[in-house]
Amino acid sequence: MSKWLKISAATVATGVTAAVAASVAVYHNLTHISDSEKEKGHHKAVSENTAADNVWYLKQPIQEWRQTTPDGLTLRASYIPAAGKSLRVVILAHSINHAREQMIPLAKLFHDHGYNVLMPDARAQGQSDGHRIGFGWPDRKDYLGWIEKVISELGDNVKIVLMGLSMGAATVLATAGEHLPQNVKAVVADSGFASIYQMAKTTLRRDFHLPANPIVPIADWLARFRTGSRLSQERVDDQLKRAMVPVLIIHGEDDQVVPVKHAKVLYEAIKGPKKAYIVPHAKHIQAYAHDPEHYQQVLSDFLSQYV
Repeated sequence: MSKWLKISAATVATGVTAAVAASVAVYHNLTHISDSEKEKGHHKAVSENTAADNVWYLKQPIQEWRQTTPDGLTLRASYIPAAGKSLRVVILAHSINHAREQMIPLAKLFHDHGYNVLMPDARAQGQSDGHRIGFGWPDRKDYLGWIEKVISELGDNVKIVLMGLSMGAATVLATAGEHLPQNVKAVVADSGFASIYQMAKTTLRRDFHLPANPIVPIADWLARFRTGSRLSQERVDDQLKRAMVPVLIIHGEDDQVVPVKHAKVLYEAIKGPKKAYIVPHAKHIQAYAHDPEHYQQVLSDFLSQYV
């Protein structure tokens, strides 16, 4: 082998090693969360609310509900019973690097309209067990568990709404593609994404200022080794093609985290009853804050058809 070929081979080997190392590091940073980071997420969730909303929450007769997942995690949630007798229940899903308290404003909104409210901490978030974030994909199975628990605790006649923000939106949309009991009447997704693989590419470019290729494709195979599922196979839009439950898609037109094109892909994938509410000038998960009155009206009009 010539000296030039030896140098070229060494350069290629070094480049491949560097790409693999970068992929491992990025995958770890994207998916792993420490206890201190979970605590920061909890404080962040609380701090983003108004003082009035947080006080309202603390005054509620909160019950802690738990479930144990098939992979051995204990997940925790706050349950707030409706003020009066009600068969309507909303199960809320928060965004990444937050906790159940992020959903307090929406919990209050639903509670004011006569709903029982269940607010879980996602796996590896808040006070739930785990240190590996699944971006909503394994969480869909967790939400099937919460649905079963609601029916077990409140009876076979309950009417359930699933609603999530960002990663939580992806969670409830992915759940919609599973085999759901008739009790689940509607799904509401605010700022959800269609593809975890595409979001990994977006996040890599935006947050790490690194090229998506070849890092994300390598991380895709790494995910299969670590979790048994490739990122490229974890498609929320494919789940929606099987969904039978009515779905409301909400998205800010100026979303800088999850581009609005995700909302369009998700909407087109839905075969059953659906509605889209795209909010001009609203950024990521800011549609409610941008125009609370219209947001509430769209939500009420949609749910009144099914719940």
